[in-house]
Amino acid sequence: MQHLPNATFFRADAALGPAHWRTAGWLTPPTADEIMANGAEDLSDSGKKSYRAIFISDLHLGTPGCQAQALLDFMKANSSDYLYLVGDIVDGWQLRRRWYWPSLHNDVVQKLLRRARKGCHIIYVPGNHDEFARGFFGHQFGGIEVADDAVHLTADGKRLWVTHGDAFDGVIQCAKWLAYLGDNLYEFTLKLNRYLNHWRARQGLPYWSLSAYLKHKVKKAMMYVADFEEAVSREALRRGHQGVVCGHIHRAEMRDINGILYCNDGDWVESCTALVEHHCGRLELVHWAPTQAAPKQADSAAVCQTA
Repeated sequence: MQHLPNATFFRADAALGPAHWRTAGWLTPPTADEIMANGAEDLSDSGKKSYRAIFISDLHLGTPGCQAQALLDFMKANSSDYLYLVGDIVDGWQLRRRWYWPSLHNDVVQKLLRRARKGCHIIYVPGNHDEFARGFFGHQFGGIEVADDAVHLTADGKRLWVTHGDAFDGVIQCAKWLAYLGDNLYEFTLKLNRYLNHWRARQGLPYWSLSAYLKHKVKKAMMYVADFEEAVSREALRRGHQGVVCGHIHRAEMRDINGILYCNDGDWVESCTALVEHHCGRLELVHWAPTQAAPKQADSAAVCQTA
């Protein structure tokens, strides 16, 4: 539960009347309990860091590994004109095996819908884990547009192709049964990881990802990642774009590949990362650790120009 910063916040905003409530996305005057449940930022955007665009993917809502609280904290601290949901937002594969949907996951969905109502342009590009949504291309749900892919034009004129990336995964395309097996093994690794980090937290040690460590140690996994990055970049070049934004492999990265700006926005299971575009067009990876209140700044693709 999110607590109000002080007892005067609700009284001060309640005095502004229904017009303010409607502007903030409320249809009727909010109760104190609603404010407590949804966070004070829904009544005031002051103090938020504003971006032109935010790209997030691989939330895997519906699984115990989803870092829903960290994502909610990130969304409460950051706003944007555009928000791209780059696939695997809901994990249909795991939900078919076992239903898991805590209140925090519902809060994430409600937060996205409120953001759309407040004017943020949200584009949802489904991935392989939420492939059920691919039957709704061209439709909108609560103001959220569902699309097969998208093209984002940055403030400084770069054309970025936005796609989840599973179409360039040979395992997904040629041996889906192996992908399901790998997904189950991945979930098992994440479960071990939760127990391990519970122990590490009690010892005062920082969060550590077992699955990320294993992926970086396995040579074939690294070759798979490199092949994936090059394949996505080649397709972006073939389509005439200057860059590509994708997810899928749960590895945040931003680098030049044969003249194409390759951007992977990571995930919200292990790394808690997002790709953001500043209002000047500068692209940046932001790492939002579950235990911290402010983001760590990562790589940049450009520098803002000042007059």
